[in-house]
Amino acid sequence: MALPPTGRDDDQRRSIERELKRGSLELIVLHLLAPAEAYGYEIVSKLTAETDGALEVTDGTLYPVLYRLERAGYVAVRWETPERGVPRKYYSLTASGREELERLSTEWTRFAVTMARLLERREQKE
Repeated sequence: MALPPTGRDDDQRRSIERELKRGSLELIVLHLLAPAEAYGYEIVSKLTAETDGALEVTDGTLYPVLYRLERAGYVAVRWETPERGVPRKYYSLTASGREELERLSTEWTRFAVTMARLLERREQKE
C-alpha cells in the first residue's frame, strides 16, 4: 500500500535550493556587478534574465547582501537623482571586490567540479 505524498520531498528540495542560493548570493551579486555598476532593481532583473528565471531574489534578500558587501569594502556606492523620479543608489565593484569575486569564483568552481565528479562516480557504480 503506497503512502500519500507528504510534500516533504518538495519541501526538502526547496530547502536545499534556498541554502545553495543563500550560500552563493554574494558571488552572484559580485558577478553581476563586474561588467558595470547597477542599482538594486537592475541587479534583480539581470539575475532573473541571465538565469531564465531559475534564480530569483527579492529586494528583501538582495539589500542585506549589498549592505554586507558595502561594509566589507567590496562595493562602492553612489547616489544619482534623475530629473524625474526618486534617487537611485548605484553599486560598483571596488578593487577588493574584484579580488573577492575571483576568490569566490575559484572556490565555487572547485566545489562544482568536485560535486560533479562525485555524482559521476555514483552513476558509474549503478
